[in-house]
Amino acid sequence: MPQSTRARPATRRPPKRSHKSDGGKPTDQSRRPPGFDARELAVACLAAVLDRGRNLEDAFEAAAGALVSSPLEPRDRAFARLLATTVLRRKGELDAVVASFLEKPLPEKRGVLSHILLVGAAQLLVLATPAHAAISLAVEQTRADRHARRFDRLTNAVLRRVATDGAARLAALDGVKLNIPAWRYAGWEAAYGAETARRIAEASLAEATLDLSVKSEPEAWAERLGGKVLATGSVRLEASGRIEDLPGFGDGAWWVQDAAAALPARLFGDVRGKEIADLCAAPGGKTAQLAARGARVTALDLSPERLDRLAANLARLQLKADLVAADALAWAPGRSFDGVLLDAPCTSTGTIRRHPDILYLKREADTAAAAALQTRLLDSAAKLVKPGGLLVYCTCSLEPEEGELGVERFLHEHPDYRRVPITPAEIGADPACITPAGDLRTLPFHLALDRPEMSGMDGFFAARLIRNA
Repeated sequence: MPQSTRARPATRRPPKRSHKSDGGKPTDQSRRPPGFDARELAVACLAAVLDRGRNLEDAFEAAAGALVSSPLEPRDRAFARLLATTVLRRKGELDAVVASFLEKPLPEKRGVLSHILLVGAAQLLVLATPAHAAISLAVEQTRADRHARRFDRLTNAVLRRVATDGAARLAALDGVKLNIPAWRYAGWEAAYGAETARRIAEASLAEATLDLSVKSEPEAWAERLGGKVLATGSVRLEASGRIEDLPGFGDGAWWVQDAAAALPARLFGDVRGKEIADLCAAPGGKTAQLAARGARVTALDLSPERLDRLAANLARLQLKADLVAADALAWAPGRSFDGVLLDAPCTSTGTIRRHPDILYLKREADTAAAAALQTRLLDSAAKLVKPGGLLVYCTCSLEPEEGELGVERFLHEHPDYRRVPITPAEIGADPACITPAGDLRTLPFHLALDRPEMSGMDGFFAARLIRNA
């Protein structure tokens, strides 16, 4: 967190609480204040992401298992996750507000103080948490950390100023520019222009909706789940509660899949009885789509652990596919396929709405590295397609190097392939999602509905290529 500017007088130091251990953590879980564990989980998760470079999902689960002896209630887990993701989405502007109430930079040895202050500020400025709860629990957290405990009066003073004066300072900031790394924002401006780049950034910082792909009867499931059927065929819900508790989950009637992510598999058309290879397949949303529509799918992934997850998902959905643990760069099955789907590893910048940790985990050099790998994967995938068969290439990246530019390179180097332009009508997409060359390019602000909180989709690129007969 940037540390700068003014300090505020500290209040009188309250007496120490007896629930701390010598190591700084409360020893008796039953004596922790209500809400303490949820905030501790959020802070531990942020420390893992921002200080140690772990992805949000792994960090959250690891922190949840380590902090408490018994699982948190679903409501507390959900609140902890909301705190962590809110900070990650709005860290730039929250940093600026907090820093404006500091007289001097915080020392290096401060424990998790920076994360505690950010979580406190997020509650006060974004989530409308009562000030007394947000501040008192932040002070408790500061005292519970052996490296931060000497800053408990500072925590109290800073967050009280955030509570009284922070909203005005927040309103004066350009949050969009502060919350997106400058090099990332500049790249979007270069690729899309200033106006579109800002819309991309604004939409990327919004919370994503919950989209489902259903095996059949989307209208019926939308009515039952209180959602709506999108023009693309997905069912959209407002994200709330545990997914596992929704009707149809246990019966395998649907699976979670962003509306944009559900489009590439549809580019094969009628797949009944066709042999389709899904490369880099886990966690398996596209494999499920193809299998549900009657394809004979071979799903390949480098990671056996990710394949185990894919297998579990297919079992719940009562769908079948041949699963292969192998490197797509070296896989030689001795046969070719009617279609090959390559959802290539990428920088995932189109999914920041769902994974705000990407803002802090990806580096400028990662785009070139991802594009180089995608080039090799495309070259390998091309060998697996029968003459007359289709190769669908996609990424969930907003970067042209991982989409349009990669496909142009491929077509230049593979004269035995040509593009099959995508039409909006065949996938229910807005014409704005189709590039002049005929590829799919969704942006986070696409799919605008009546309610802003129900709008948007992941940023995706997809191209459909046919191997000459």
